[in-house]
Amino acid sequence: MSDHSFELKGSLFPLSVLYCQDLSAAAVKTQLQQKLAQAPAFFYRAPVVINVESATQAPDFEAIAEVFKELELVLVGVCGASAELKKAAQAAGLAALQLSKSKTPAKETKEPETKAEAVVAATVMETKVVEQNIRSGQQIYAKGADLVIRGTVGAGAEVIADGNIHIYGTLRGKAIAGAAGDNQKRVFCHKLEAELISIAGSYWLSDSLQGEYWGKSACIGLQDDKLVLADLL
Repeated sequence: MSDHSFELKGSLFPLSVLYCQDLSAAAVKTQLQQKLAQAPAFFYRAPVVINVESATQAPDFEAIAEVFKELELVLVGVCGASAELKKAAQAAGLAALQLSKSKTPAKETKEPETKAEAVVAATVMETKVVEQNIRSGQQIYAKGADLVIRGTVGAGAEVIADGNIHIYGTLRGKAIAGAAGDNQKRVFCHKLEAELISIAGSYWLSDSLQGEYWGKSACIGLQDDKLVLADLL
């Protein structure tokens, strides 16, 4: 009889990837401190991978790891590394991850079926309705559902949904739609003042959102793997 008390399975988790031209410990610390100042709660103990594809020599991975520890981030490993850089990273106790490959022809032939399944899933997705303001420090998660907030999402609050997010008030905190990886999901809000908006792992912080739609109603979605803002119809 097999023992099912221990299982090791593959899975997918969202990881932030750090792109930094200067991979000295001092430069990495400066860049990270700037990002943390914009959304400290979102990045607190967040798992991060460093892209070293453009590195010409091995960074001091141990010093960089100390920076991450000091800033209370979790340095998982590196990606885009040459054989030499992989050895240096692994010697410092870091994982060497592969960069995402372009889709193979075999996968491309399955795309229509996958999209059709996504459409069907969208039509049966449930909706979680919250009729109150979401205060700083609160987190609301609609697993396998759309999320409707009939109130304001305050600064420091976080709303997450595997489906779309509709906010009938001001969005000042963080909104994360398509949390299960569906890049067709969107965030709709009546007044955009967000700390962060993320869809299927792609995100913008407040400094990237402050433009034409700041302080106005907006719809945020993904187009060609990039966040785009549009009028709320």
